[in-house]
Amino acid sequence: MTRLLTNEIATMTELREPQKVLDRARGKPVAIMKNSKPVGYFVPIEAVSEPEEHRTATMEEIMDIMRRRKEIDQPVLDYLRDK
Repeated sequence: MTRLLTNEIATMTELREPQKVLDRARGKPVAIMKNSKPVGYFVPIEAVSEPEEHRTATMEEIMDIMRRRKEIDQPVLDYLRDK
């Protein structure tokens, strides 16, 4: 059995009216099924983030996160050091 990457599904027949499929999906990707097997995904533009929404973290941000996580991560690091 194939695992679907979304909870929204539609059949090839339903794709005759793609706007209805989009409306029902409410911006989420839709698995397209044919004979009860997935054949692809229909991905609305709302499900794809715009490139300007992504940015690279600064070194300061990374170091801040590392400092905040140190007490959580340190026991794991100590355990792995002995291996």
